[in-house]
Amino acid sequence: MRYEVSTVIDAPVELIWRLTADIEDWPAFLPTMQRVTRLDAGELRVGSTARVKQPGQFGAVWTVTRLDPAREFTWETRRPGLRLTGRHLLEPAGAGTRMTLVLDVTGRAAGVASALLGGMMRASLRRESEGFARRATTTV
Repeated sequence: MRYEVSTVIDAPVELIWRLTADIEDWPAFLPTMQRVTRLDAGELRVGSTARVKQPGQFGAVWTVTRLDPAREFTWETRRPGLRLTGRHLLEPAGAGTRMTLVLDVTGRAAGVASALLGGMMRASLRRESEGFARRATTTV
């Protein structure tokens, strides 16, 4: 199953990219994140890992699988019977940025997970999109 939300944020791509790449700061402005702890040092790169704790969920280790600065950040985690792939896609939209957040849920348990949690997943993507937009307007 694929969940996707796209919004135009009144901020330049460079700013939205900085917010996106600073994953350890996400809990400060994303209500969908309680803790994000990098498990490696240095700049975010393909292969980087982080332990993510979200409300109502067990912690999970996410691994960066694709990184194209100022354009795309993709990472994934696995749960029994599931693979979750999260994507942050950025593109210029006039003076602002179109941010598209995608969550792909695959694996033998994807149908059941989507039936039980699909609404929550859609709502989480909307809340994350809103969080990035709010943070961008308060960051100079």
